[in-house]
Amino acid sequence: MSEYDEEIPDDEKVQIASDFIVSSPPGEFNEVFNDVRVLLGNDQLLKDGGAEAFGAYNEEQFTPCPLPDAAEPVLVTPHGKLDGGRYLDPRTKQSFAFDHLRKEASAVEGAEVDEADGFRAAFEKEITDYTKDHYEKGVSTVYGKGDEVICCLEHHKFQPQNYWNGRWRSEWTFNKSTGSVEGVLKVAVHYYEDGNVQLTSEKKVSDKVAVSDEVATAKKVIKIMEKAEAEYQTAISANYTVMSDTTFKALRRALPITRTKVDWHKVLNYKIGKELQHK
Repeated sequence: MSEYDEEIPDDEKVQIASDFIVSSPPGEFNEVFNDVRVLLGNDQLLKDGGAEAFGAYNEEQFTPCPLPDAAEPVLVTPHGKLDGGRYLDPRTKQSFAFDHLRKEASAVEGAEVDEADGFRAAFEKEITDYTKDHYEKGVSTVYGKGDEVICCLEHHKFQPQNYWNGRWRSEWTFNKSTGSVEGVLKVAVHYYEDGNVQLTSEKKVSDKVAVSDEVATAKKVIKIMEKAEAEYQTAISANYTVMSDTTFKALRRALPITRTKVDWHKVLNYKIGKELQHK
């Protein structure tokens, strides 16, 4: 018997399926899930074995989740994960169960929140204003953990009708004892009209501020965030310009099958990353 005829063990099938799911482009979880479901051919195995992958994907993507009677959505992140598959919303001081397949919250109840000596609330106010000013549909969640304040921000635009989806994520950690500021900025864009092009980019930022009162310190950190995120987005846009004249051009012949020259200037019109850009 050929080695290709050998049956793949269930645990390997689940691992392969989980890898596909965790690697789903932004906004395309359902499409990948449905394809994996068909390939695996065992719904119970996928449900039981893939549950961890569903959660890992939503946490990694900072998936927004609306809560009943809450003015702002909350992000599902590793920093808000509680026991029993529940997550914390520090803004409303509630916890909730989250269905990772339906992206829905349930069983909402009150919860204790670490306020980091008042710094968490001050940062929440500043980053909420910052998010509304710079990201059209951005969502932010701010956690307090001892000496640290962790600010998570997510913004996405999904346009499957135009064959592209994209997501921005940034995570900033401030330590009130040392004044250190650490940021991780991430962009993921998928363009799939008559092809399959993905951009995934990540940048880390380190800085420091003089710690004073809560509000003044939060404003200092927001300035660092604003500068770093604007520079990063500008750099990404510049890379698109360079790639249109080099990488993309090298991927195509001068005269394609249509025998018509490609107008490489029009490639600039596909600046899909710009749709996520800092205002």
